[in-house]
Amino acid sequence: VSATNLRSDCHQQVSQQGGYLRFDEFNDFVNDHNRDYTHDYLERLHIFSENMKYIEYMNNEDNGLTFEMNQFGDYTPHEFDMHFKGYNQSNFLGKTRSCKTFTGTDMEDEDDWDWRDMGAVTSVKNQGQCGSCWSFSTTGALEGAYFIKNGELLSFSEQELVDCDNFKNGGRDHGCNGGLMDNAFKWIEKNNGLCLEEDYLYVSGETKTAGTCDKSCSQVDGSVIVDYYDVPASSDEDMMYALSKQPVSVAIQADQKDFQLYKSGVFTGDCGTKLDHGVLLVGYGSEKDGDYYLLKNSWGETWGDNGYIKLGRGPEYNSGNGQCGVLMQGSYPEV
Repeated sequence: VSATNLRSDCHQQVSQQGGYLRFDEFNDFVNDHNRDYTHDYLERLHIFSENMKYIEYMNNEDNGLTFEMNQFGDYTPHEFDMHFKGYNQSNFLGKTRSCKTFTGTDMEDEDDWDWRDMGAVTSVKNQGQCGSCWSFSTTGALEGAYFIKNGELLSFSEQELVDCDNFKNGGRDHGCNGGLMDNAFKWIEKNNGLCLEEDYLYVSGETKTAGTCDKSCSQVDGSVIVDYYDVPASSDEDMMYALSKQPVSVAIQADQKDFQLYKSGVFTGDCGTKLDHGVLLVGYGSEKDGDYYLLKNSWGETWGDNGYIKLGRGPEYNSGNGQCGVLMQGSYPEV
C-alpha cells in the first residue's frame, strides 16, 4: 500500500471518528520534520493525535504553563525516554561521583541571575537521537568557565567526548548510551583540554552512535580542567551561590509528557528524582507563577522556550531535592 493511499484511508477514518485523528495537522508535521512513515503512518498518526489532545487539555488549565506541538510530537513518552536523554548512573557499576565539594560563603545579593545576559552561554544545541546529553551539559559548563576566565565564548566539541571519552581511551562514559558529567570533566583534565566544535563536528545525532576517536584536532589552550566541584545536594542556597559563580551541570528526571511538550512558564508539575538527563543551569529568577531555575537543554531551539525551561525553585519540591531532582547532582569545572 502506498503512503498516498494509506493517508487517503486515514482521511476516511477521520470522518468516521468525528475528527479525533488530526490528519491535516499530522501531514503538516510530517512535512515540517521530514518524517517517512510509509509503514507505520497510522500508529504515528494516533500518537500525534493523542499528544495534540493532551496539549489542548493542558493549555486549558490556568496554571501559567503552556504546551505546544514540537519535534517530539509523534513519540510516546517511552520512546522519548529511550532516544533523547542519556544520563543513567545505573550504567556505571555503582561508581559514585568523586569531585571535591565546594564550600560557599556569602550568598550573592541578587534576586535573579542569567549568564546569557553576560555572554557566557553558547546557542542551544541539539543532541538528536543519541543519548549524549551528558556531553552537552559538560561542554556548556566548560564554555561558561572558559568565558569567565578568558573573556571569550567558544563552542567546544561534544563529538570528541562522545567518540573518545570511553574505556578504550582512558575514560568512563558510553557515547550515545549515556554518561556522567563528572566523568567527562575528569577525562578533559587527562586529555589536556577539548577541541572546538568547528574542528570536531557533532554527527551522532544523525548516526545515532559514537564514531572512532579522531585525535587530529588540537585542544584549545586554556581548556584544561584543573579541578571540579560538587554542589552540596538538596540546597537551594548552595546551588544559587554556585550559579552566581558560573553555569552548573545538573541532572534531572525528564521523562514526563509535560516535559516532552513544554513551551513556557514555570514547570512545577509532578516530577520525580530518577535522574535520567544531563542539562545546564544558567540562572535563576522569579515571576508571578513562582521562583525558578533557568535550564538550558540540548534538544534544539524548537523545543520549549527557545531551548530553555524554567524549573520550579524552592524547598517544597521532592523533599528538598529540587524540581525533577535538580539539586541532587550539581557540579562545575575550573579551568
